[in-house]
Amino acid sequence: MDIPKHRTTRATSLRDATESSKMEGTGSWDALEWTKIEPISRYVSNANMDFLLDSEQVVAEGHGVVLVNTDDAGTLMVTNFRLLFLSEGTRKVIALGTIPLATIEKFNKIVVKVQSNARQLDKTPPQRLLQVFGKDMRIIVFGFRPRTKQRRVIFDALLRCIKPARLWDLYAFASGPSKFMSSSPQVRLLDEYFRLLGKGSYRASMNMIESGSFTLSNDLLRISSVNSSHKMSQSYPFALVVPKIISDDEVLQASNFRARGRLPVVSWCHPDTGAVLARSSQPLVGLMMNMRSNMDEKLVAALCSKLDDGSRRKLYIADARPRKNALANGAMGGGSESSSNYFQSEIVFLGIDNIHAMRDSYARLREYVDTHGRASSDGMSSFLRHGGSTWGGGNLSSMSTSVSTLGDSGWLLHVQNVLAGSAWIAARVAMEMASVLVHCSDGWDRTSQLVSLANLMLDPYYRTFTGFQALVEKDWLAFGHPFSDRVGMPSFPGNGSMPFELSRQSSTGNSSSSPMRQSSGAFTPQSQASSHSHNSNNYSPIFLQWVDCISQLLRMYPFAFEFSAAFLVDFLDCMLSCRFGNFLCNCEKERLQCNVFEACGCLWAYLADLRTSEGGFHVHYNPFYEPLKHNGPLLPPAAALAPNLWPQFHLRWACPEEAKPGEIEEQCRKIIMKNSEMQKAKEVAERKAKEISNAMESLNAELRMEKQRNSSAMNIAKRTNKENTAIKRAVQSIGCKIHFSASGDCIVDIESNLLKAAPNCSYSSHGKESDGSLHDNKKDMSVSVTVTADDNDQISSIGRVCETLCPFRSEDGACKWPSGGCAQLGSQFAGLKANFDAFDQLSINDSYFKSE
Repeated sequence: MDIPKHRTTRATSLRDATESSKMEGTGSWDALEWTKIEPISRYVSNANMDFLLDSEQVVAEGHGVVLVNTDDAGTLMVTNFRLLFLSEGTRKVIALGTIPLATIEKFNKIVVKVQSNARQLDKTPPQRLLQVFGKDMRIIVFGFRPRTKQRRVIFDALLRCIKPARLWDLYAFASGPSKFMSSSPQVRLLDEYFRLLGKGSYRASMNMIESGSFTLSNDLLRISSVNSSHKMSQSYPFALVVPKIISDDEVLQASNFRARGRLPVVSWCHPDTGAVLARSSQPLVGLMMNMRSNMDEKLVAALCSKLDDGSRRKLYIADARPRKNALANGAMGGGSESSSNYFQSEIVFLGIDNIHAMRDSYARLREYVDTHGRASSDGMSSFLRHGGSTWGGGNLSSMSTSVSTLGDSGWLLHVQNVLAGSAWIAARVAMEMASVLVHCSDGWDRTSQLVSLANLMLDPYYRTFTGFQALVEKDWLAFGHPFSDRVGMPSFPGNGSMPFELSRQSSTGNSSSSPMRQSSGAFTPQSQASSHSHNSNNYSPIFLQWVDCISQLLRMYPFAFEFSAAFLVDFLDCMLSCRFGNFLCNCEKERLQCNVFEACGCLWAYLADLRTSEGGFHVHYNPFYEPLKHNGPLLPPAAALAPNLWPQFHLRWACPEEAKPGEIEEQCRKIIMKNSEMQKAKEVAERKAKEISNAMESLNAELRMEKQRNSSAMNIAKRTNKENTAIKRAVQSIGCKIHFSASGDCIVDIESNLLKAAPNCSYSSHGKESDGSLHDNKKDMSVSVTVTADDNDQISSIGRVCETLCPFRSEDGACKWPSGGCAQLGSQFAGLKANFDAFDQLSINDSYFKSE
């Protein structure tokens, strides 16, 4: 997102105009020429609204509006999803002035009467402002042109859209699942249970849920379906992990002794020691703290299995509340356990305050950051904007006062208490092999904080992307943290029965904080219209505080987490915006009844899609992550539990320069990206080198084969030449002369007048031995000469020549072939008479001829 830039023109700079008016002695906003702030076009063209999301529609518009925080002028729009501010010059979305409707905690109409002299009092119209408090640490103020109804139009649109009467009127239902769909969270919950029980080879499915066949078990624990219809406890999930020795009937009986039926169940178990981390709500011990339940005591005792030496492990019952609060709850039927009633147990009170204290503390922190930030909501009192470019811009007394104000907010102290309590719980499980039962009043606020944070410290799996998702869905969503009430959205069935709170009081319960603070000395509010906010009795930043605790652990252990602080910020923004359906409603049962999983998009799929767009270099990945360095529990010492402001979240609107990722982290990410590029280039070079090497080997093999063929051909040529010479000598021995032509034919001249014509002769080579067996052509060649004639007279003439010249003829002149001596000696000239392809069957006997 673009960081808002300060405008420098006189027409839109509130600070410059104010300072100018002071110099003139008027001390008024009249110096700001509102009439000169004209929009580029009266209405934003629908064709030029590529900044809108899918199914996002504009409900109202205001033109010539000034964002007081940064002195930017532009167009303010209300859509069915957000309050959107466009820069007048660039027509780009300004991030500071753009906030989802669900992220708005409250908004006020403020009328400011400018201080001026008596003569100008009647002529100066009051300034009409709209003040917006965000749940994400921002306070923004918009100034509207006088004598227009634009502020009324925007205010009325916010009243209609910010909190619809029906749940399905939210933008999450209008946008639909789109491409961000995922499997059922019930299936993912069972997969996490299977992992905890050592049954990771099993995979859950909807068929398994519908048939009830998911009740697997190990030696100590089992998955129970006793709450599959959510009748035992409406705020508990459909599947629970309980000790194996406890039956479903005993589970039902034990649930009657706990507030809202939230009996003790297992959240995490140690894979080696068998120690468990369990959660529940407060026991119903009554005002006199004397009520007991045998089944509850039996169930809690079953959480403590035997150790290897046969002894029973110790049980700690961690009550998240201060002791006095736990005793006060006894007046309403609640209270806390007594160690004498639970076998080998110890009760510990962690002293964490309730949701109301957290809400007030967060509001004070937000106002402190807004007051001392660069982009202050009043544009006047900020130390940074009027004292310099750093926190040291103010004088010593003002800086000391600001630090004291930060401490008075109490936010960091609350974060430290949650961190310390979670670290203590994790240490008991990891170091003492003890089991711990955690609860507060209802078991869905402070209990969720402590249990999930202790799980994060104990199990490295929860410090990955997939593990973090499993942790949130298990200990927050499935176990019924009331997100709808705490975030401030309509609850199921969404009948609009929750009234708006119209009050002039700020969320701190004190006097309202005007954007024009008295410390500026320039303006005093003349009147303030009624403010609109969510139901302050239930709203509280409990989940936000838990994510803040994780950011503190990430700062202490930068190598232990796969995700970065930027991921936590985007995750919180998605949760607060209610753009997706994952965090709607108050419990699993309500989400199933509203069918939000199929009707709305999935936050996890959206964040995964963001990471996939840039691979491992996305800002959500922690560049320092080394899973082998911290493959065990994180047990921070007490001295390390000193939290700081989380700059990426707390300071991003008031001091955007301070909220940027650390320089070391950015440099590390750049080095990793460069190293990855070099690694890819190396892989490409190695692949090309391998291809070239393979090609060279192939060419070498072909060259060797070609050499072999050449050598073989040379041998054949030598042998053929030798035999041709032998044939020539054989034919010459019978009085013939042979002349070979270039075409391969030969001419045979017989020294006799009986044969006038020279027949054409052709020769062929065959691989046969003299005995008629086959042999290798490369080792031996026999050549036969076939004589063709035009008529029988020529054949008979040849026969007479054979009879005349044959030295082995008989007395009667008959030929004795193949019994004759010529056949026995392998005579070549016998073929002229017999014409039996003798050269194909007989090899030449070199001894027959005289050697040259």
